[in-house]
Amino acid sequence: MASTLEKFIHSLDPRALPRVLQIQSGIYFQGSIYEMFGNECCLSTGEVIKIIGFKINKLIASICENNEVSQFSAKVELPLNFPGLYKVVADKTPYVSIEEITRKVSIGPTRFGHPCFYSPEDIKLANLTIKHGEQITFNSVEKVNGTMAVNCGVVRNNQSHSFTLPLSQEGKFYECEDDQIYTLKEIAEWKIPKCRNRIVKLSNTLHTWDSSNPLPENFDGCLILTPVYEVQAVMKFRKDIVHILSDLDVEVKDITDCYDISSFLQPLSLEDVFERTSKEFPMVAEIMEGPSGSQKPYNLLHTGKEIVIYKKYQATRVLASEIRSDSPKRHFLIPMSYKGKFKRRPREFPTAYDLEIARSEKEQLHVVATKAFDSPHKELFSVSVGDQFLVQQCQTSEVLYEGRKKVIDVLACEQILSDTYKKVLLPMYMEGGFVEVIHDKKQHQLSEICKEFRLPFNVKVSVRDLSVEEDVLAAVPGLQFEEEITDSYLLISSTSSPVESWEIPVYRLNMSVHLLSRDVQTFVPPATKTTVEEISEEQYYMVRRYENQTLHPPPRPPKKPT
Repeated sequence: MASTLEKFIHSLDPRALPRVLQIQSGIYFQGSIYEMFGNECCLSTGEVIKIIGFKINKLIASICENNEVSQFSAKVELPLNFPGLYKVVADKTPYVSIEEITRKVSIGPTRFGHPCFYSPEDIKLANLTIKHGEQITFNSVEKVNGTMAVNCGVVRNNQSHSFTLPLSQEGKFYECEDDQIYTLKEIAEWKIPKCRNRIVKLSNTLHTWDSSNPLPENFDGCLILTPVYEVQAVMKFRKDIVHILSDLDVEVKDITDCYDISSFLQPLSLEDVFERTSKEFPMVAEIMEGPSGSQKPYNLLHTGKEIVIYKKYQATRVLASEIRSDSPKRHFLIPMSYKGKFKRRPREFPTAYDLEIARSEKEQLHVVATKAFDSPHKELFSVSVGDQFLVQQCQTSEVLYEGRKKVIDVLACEQILSDTYKKVLLPMYMEGGFVEVIHDKKQHQLSEICKEFRLPFNVKVSVRDLSVEEDVLAAVPGLQFEEEITDSYLLISSTSSPVESWEIPVYRLNMSVHLLSRDVQTFVPPATKTTVEEISEEQYYMVRRYENQTLHPPPRPPKKPT
């Protein structure tokens, strides 16, 4: 049965991809050149295309009154980077099963992917009863004892209780009110269910109104958002990926079940390639869609270029951020092969507890106080701005508090006086301010810093990496090495001029290839070039989130006695 492309994409479950569609009719029924994002394609009646992916490209917004579109409201187009922060209005229409929720609502590993619902009826489970109206958080979807289910949680008396709900569970499930605020991009990626519109309320704007703003001046009401998708497709006789907007006026028919899908080229993402077994490497591939960026090797990876993919592996990088008080900061992933040298820069510590975390056996930590602190206990030291200390160790001490003795954690230090040292105790809960005094004037290699010092660690490039044309780190006034991470990479080179090979990140490079049935001439890759990779704010938080999933958070600093 034929439907509009828009209706088909709005109802399409991403898990059902790929789908083969035949163009039935529309404006382009006689065949026409259609251009989108620099790609031209001819969509004629009878044309067959394979849909391999889709994502929201923009939003159509209508002003909303009483949860309905105002009859006087014109529709306006909003790009995903349209400024402002928004609250999501809970959908009043219930979902009728857990399966429907998983099919229409985004559930994933980030904080955006944990939607909350409630049932108007009690749900009786084997060892738990979910009470009506109780907020249920949906955390992930996975197979449990051979049955697909959702991992859920409820919070009672500050205690979290976990349980699973099978996809077959039926009932009425309503969205809970959401008090978080989101950007339009975050709403588009996580908060618009399939086959439904989304009502949002403007929380606050990030800019002053001007005539180019499509919304009325001083607007602070609700909007109904309808997504327009960018569809990625493969055509029968083309070697690239075409991009089509879902609101294109054509009718399509799903013919997947009666069509040989293998007759199309098979685009593979870098993640798909990485999932291949190690025995399948090396392999020859042609790029169907190259990444954006002017930095090597990304500027070499253009559509149609043939490459050799030698192997897949994990490699270590140091995650570093620019030291600056204002934002945005720049973020970098530095390979261990970086040949520049660094000099130390002073670290700043907001509390005595941070001094305890930073101290090491290798060298004594020397700091200057930048903020005064009056101790409420005579047994502990009061700090003045400019006081200098050598940090010794953590210990406990008895203090007199409201006439009673109390044992608290303290930091033993030596205060540096003009001609002597004085032993003092600082309360671990002390909120002050300290700056490190650097005595080490040596120049350090990256590997040496990671081996001998505890991260985070502040540095500045003193000798740039002369093995690269442009060292992006050399121009940065200060860097903080935050942590070592392990990431996934593919080693590639050009088939036409294999004079050097490059490491490319699997999860941060948007690139598609298709494999060629050709033998690799040499199994030994040429000399490997590694580069410092500058990453976006979003990629920075993703890298830190994945890295920190396996780490236990540090203990919280002690509280001031009350």
